[in-house]
Amino acid sequence: MADFLSARRALVTAAEAGLPETGFPRRVPGLRREEVAHLAGISTDYYTRLEQGRLRTASPGVLHAVGRALRLDADQQRHLLRLAHPEEHRFSGADGDRVCPRTERLLANLADTPGLVLGRHLDILSWNRLGSALFADLGARDARHRNYVRMVFLDPHTRSLLCDWERHARDAVAHLRMSAGATAGRGRARLEELVGELSVRDADFATWWGQHIVAATGFRTFRLDHPVVGRFELDWHALTAIEADGPVLSLLSAAPGTPDHAAVRRLDAWAEEQGITGR
Repeated sequence: MADFLSARRALVTAAEAGLPETGFPRRVPGLRREEVAHLAGISTDYYTRLEQGRLRTASPGVLHAVGRALRLDADQQRHLLRLAHPEEHRFSGADGDRVCPRTERLLANLADTPGLVLGRHLDILSWNRLGSALFADLGARDARHRNYVRMVFLDPHTRSLLCDWERHARDAVAHLRMSAGATAGRGRARLEELVGELSVRDADFATWWGQHIVAATGFRTFRLDHPVVGRFELDWHALTAIEADGPVLSLLSAAPGTPDHAAVRRLDAWAEEQGITGR
């Protein structure tokens, strides 16, 4: 929480917060602690202890006030609440990485729609034939390497597949950072392993991870460049289960009758020829 608050404070200027600019250079980027405290209606000492991680009794009302002062969006505000009260929002990873048979059946029955089931840290838990064909035969990958974030940064096929690579890479980091705020137990070990590897092997990941940007996006348009079918676009939809912290069903679709849909059909025909299957 200390790192998150400090990082967010550095990104808000006095002008953005509606505060007067001083006539001398500011010694810190963004807002000062006393300015955040003033905007949130709390004492500077209280906010300082909160930012230093020495205070675990802040009420939701105070945290929302701090969030408004730091101009947090809904995802960032939810992340702050998780960090401040981890005992109420912890996710162990025990159930969130299980795919129920009904979801697997739905995935297998989808036509002309690449689909993946993603776990808490974007591990790819299940997929259909088109989903596998899109990401170069997921079944042939080592299980530890079937992670969407890892593939975005370290897999040459995925990097070249995503035309807007930086945008999607930043989104992936922001999603992973948000899930980190509610992860404990066995799930924490998996998260630390993944973040450690990516931080060492990719400088962009290390930089963006350190910025504490969080987000939980549910819809994006993917511009793709696949080596078999060329360039096309798909709309990405993230469907979550009713149960909290369950896997996410991610579907990529194109409108029937469009060139993008025709590209999906060609990809499916190629996948069938190659013997690529779902799981």
